[in-house]
This record gives sequence, C-alpha cells and structure tokens, in this order.
Amino acid sequence: MSENTVAASVAMLKVLEEWGVNHIYGYPGGSFNSTMAALADEKERLQYVQIRHEQVGAMAASADAKLTGKIGVAFGSAGPGATNLLTGLYDAREDHAPVLALVGQTGTKVMNSNFFQEFNEDPIFEDVSVYCRTVMTAESLPHVVDQAIREAYKHRGVAVVIIPNDLGYVQIPDLAYGSHGPSDDKQVPVVQPTAKEIDKFLEMVAHAKRPVFHVGRGIQDGGDAIIELSKKLQIPIVMTGLAKGHISEAYEGNLGMANRAAHKAADEIMASADLVITIGADFPFADLIYTTHPFKFVQVDNDRVELGRHHNLGFGIWADATAFVEAALAKADQVPERPFMQAAIADNKNWQEYMEAQENSEADPINPAAIYKQINRIAEDDAIFSIDVGDNIINAFRHLQVSKKQKMVISALFASMGTGLPGALAAKLSFPDRQAIQVAGDGAFSMIMQDLITERKYHLPIINVITSNKVLDFIKSEQDDVAMHRSGIDLEDQNFAKIAEGMGVESVQVTEPAELPAAFDKAVEVTKAGRPFLIDIKISPKRALPVEELQLKPEGDHYVETLNPNYNANFDVPKAKNVRDFLDSYDGQSLKTLPEFFEEYGIKL
Repeated sequence: MSENTVAASVAMLKVLEEWGVNHIYGYPGGSFNSTMAALADEKERLQYVQIRHEQVGAMAASADAKLTGKIGVAFGSAGPGATNLLTGLYDAREDHAPVLALVGQTGTKVMNSNFFQEFNEDPIFEDVSVYCRTVMTAESLPHVVDQAIREAYKHRGVAVVIIPNDLGYVQIPDLAYGSHGPSDDKQVPVVQPTAKEIDKFLEMVAHAKRPVFHVGRGIQDGGDAIIELSKKLQIPIVMTGLAKGHISEAYEGNLGMANRAAHKAADEIMASADLVITIGADFPFADLIYTTHPFKFVQVDNDRVELGRHHNLGFGIWADATAFVEAALAKADQVPERPFMQAAIADNKNWQEYMEAQENSEADPINPAAIYKQINRIAEDDAIFSIDVGDNIINAFRHLQVSKKQKMVISALFASMGTGLPGALAAKLSFPDRQAIQVAGDGAFSMIMQDLITERKYHLPIINVITSNKVLDFIKSEQDDVAMHRSGIDLEDQNFAKIAEGMGVESVQVTEPAELPAAFDKAVEVTKAGRPFLIDIKISPKRALPVEELQLKPEGDHYVETLNPNYNANFDVPKAKNVRDFLDSYDGQSLKTLPEFFEEYGIKL
C-alpha cells in the first residue's frame, strides 16, 4: 500500500489519461468543483475544453468517438448541467459511439434532503447508457470510471458515472487504479463467412434478375473490394449515408444513397430489385424503402443482433462485411454483362450530369449545390467535414465529395440539429493538423451558435459555412407532402456574419453566386493563419428534387413510373401534373425515368 495519497478526483483523471484521453468537454458548476480542482492539477496532461452549453460538449464527445473510435468524454454538473448532456448522449447511443459522461451530484451529506439542484440522476441516465453508476465511496471513484470506460468500449455506447462532489476531494492512496493494458489495443477478431454461406449467396445471385448491393459503414476499408465484386457479379451498389467516403463515388456502378437524402438512380434501382444484399448496414429507413415491393433479402453483418432487425430474412450471414466480400470475390466467376447493370449505370450517369448542372448553377438566390462545388474545391486531401442535420444532409450526400483519406461526421440515427459545430470542434481537437469544415443551416446553427466563441478561445481554425434561407426547409418539405397549411417553419432572419464578428470571429456574408469563390478563398487564407472563419450564405428556399416521391409499379411485362399521390398535398403549394412535369419543375429537363432506361436496355419483368 502506498504511503502517498492523492485526491480521488485526480486519481480518476489519471485513469482517463491512461486510457489515452487527452481532452474533456464541460462547463463548471458547484457540484462538480472537486473534479474542476483536479482538472487544474492535471492541466499539463489533460486539456479541459470549456464549452458554453453542456449539449455541445456531449455532442463533441460523441463526434470525437465517431471520428477516432476512441472514447469521448464530457461532463455536466448536477441538475440542469446533467440534463443538458442528454441530447448529445442520445446521439452517441444511436450511432454506437463510446462516450463517458461524468455527472455532478450534491455532496453525500445533503443528498436525499431536497438540496439545491439535487435530484435522483440514475433513472434519468439509465435509458441512454450501457452502464450507469453513482459513486458511493472516494476509493471506488477511479475504479468505477475505469469500469465505465470498459463498458462503453464493449457495448459501443454511453457510460455514465455520477459523482457526489465531496468524494472527489477525499485523499486516497496514490496507486495505479486504471486497468488499461496492451491487450486493449488488440484488433477485434474478424468473423469469417463459411464456404457454404458463400456458395448459397452466389446461388441466390445466379437466380436473381435485378440484384442490388446495399452497403453500410461496416464495409470500412473494403470499399475497393465491394467495387470489384460489383463488377464481377454485375450488381449495382447503393450506399447508406454512413458508407459515404468508404466507397468511391467515381465508380459508375455506385448509385449513391437511397431514401430522402438520395440519388435518383439509387431510389429507382432499389424499387426495382428482386434481390437486396445488405452488407454491414444499419438502415433505419427500412420501413420506407424495403417495403415498397417484395424481394429476396440477404443480410451480412458482424453483429448477430442486427440480422433480421429491419426486414424479414431470406438468408442471414454472420460475418465481417469486408471478409464476406473478399471471400465472395475469391469464389465468384465473372458474370456476363447484365442489361440491368447497364441500365443502372446509364440512370446514374444521367443523374450525375443533372447534379453537375446544379453545382454550376448561377441562380439567384444561391443554389445550395453551388456551395458544395466551392467546398469540394478548397477541401484538402485529408479534410474532415461536420455536416449538421437538415437540408444540408441531402445536399452533402449528393454533392460533397468525400475520399477515403477524408472523414465526414453527422448525427445519423438520432439526427439531432446543432451537431455541426460540435463535430468541427472534435475534428480540430482530435486532428489538429487537418482541415475542419462545418456546414449548418440557419435553424441548426442558431441552436448552438454561442459556442462559436469556443473556436476563438482555443484558436481552432475551423471553416464555418452557414446556409441561411429563413425557413426550416427540411420540415417545410415534409409539410408540403401533408394535407395541411405550412405551420411554424418560418425563421426570423439573422446576420450571422455580424454575430460572428461580435464574438471576434472573422466572417463574410454572401448574397450573390459570384461572391462564393472569393469567400471560400478568404476562409482558407484566415484558417491557414490559425483563426476560425465564418461564411454566412443566403440561399434559395427551393426544395431540392425529392426523388423519394417517384414510385415504380409493374404493369404487364414492364415498369411504369408515377408520383407519390401525397406529393405536394399541402394546401399552399401547386401539384405536379405528371412525372415529366415534376422533373422539369426542378430544372430536370435532361432527366429520364428508369422505365426509359429499362426499355433502352431491353429489360422485361
């Protein structure tokens, strides 16, 4: 037993350091002062990042975990400091990101006495967490935090430790309390498919007329392998949003994303598939996409819990996504050119030409696609993009070019607005030598814009792109497809450039398309000099082409494409007469329908 002692809160922080944590987000409160004192003692080894709202801290910790795979850490004091963490913690839970939340509590002597800001915090955090404990003794504090980190890694989720303030001050033996060791750095064993599983999969492909790969982030480093398998088996690829950057979108057989934040070819081809092969994907919109028509369903996942979660299984394969693809590649024979594959490629090329025209648009007000042309132009080879929730998700999925060297972070399954800036904070703190670019709409940015000052305080050279059109455009589009009047979606305009200047952040406001290149050049110049920069861009509120409204239905030996009858059911907007009128209304005169491509390539049902 050591004769030396140390404050329990310091011993706890040393456990974090042993696990490789180098920064922690939070906002002080009286019930967290014992940990604040420890942070002052450990400031040479652990950076405390003072955010201006606990929600931002939790969101940044979640983004840290998504970007690095390592545990992110945030804290809040008792009462409102604790509850403010919840949105960011739910984001981590839904996207399976390992996060540790340290939560303050009143001292043990006044607990259970209705003391100021005291409440029972355990049930509040039980639902969001994989592990939740209130520390009972000073000696157990570092042990509980160590266990919490292990649980967060094991379950890829949120671990919560509630700390009565007085316990952190108590002197305990100065020992090595952490359990981190070399074994924790081992690679997780890869689950391999069996030869019998590969044979059955290939047999199902051989009997299919219109097979489609639906690939998620589980593919990881197997992007090139899935492209080779796509070519070999003549199967087009549709991605989930989280697979963006893992599979080259320059490949003509990669049709992009399906559902609402989608590419036209991807939605159309998915709607015609007779065999869907989902690989490493957790797809929360399955009830919208997988239920449009019957098909055979193959699912490959390294987590057995996921098998059959989103659709009735025809054949489930418990295996690592890339291991499965590589095994299938080794055993598959080259399939002759499929007319279905060629039709998919032609449809995709037609859509890509349309998107390029949108990016080159000089329309006034500014077309958001033109903004992404500039982002693609100035983005460095290893840039990190943090995209906030709303229409920017649709536009980023369609127009942002993300390479394997780059990273993109979003709030995927929880889809919380206000995650753009926290994601950029995480990007710059975890990868200080890489360019960080956040994109947010005026609605989302307004929720967390106070933490623009955090960028300035810590000298974080982040490019902040704010798209402003005075409306919650994503929700407006949803309301347009409901028999109602538009309601509650209009926003009061703000000059975000002036707000930024008031915080000491250099900025520019852009209202004309011709001003975009100079604004982004200035952003690069300022951030290269080590300072954050904000571009406030006034954009068009026009809805991006809602490809999810196109519907396919079989008629005899061919398909007919129609419009969802709910499209523009709103009392305030006009209805399209037919599919051609629908496409043309979004400047899509050059776009063809999938049945036209099927006819061109001789595809019959």
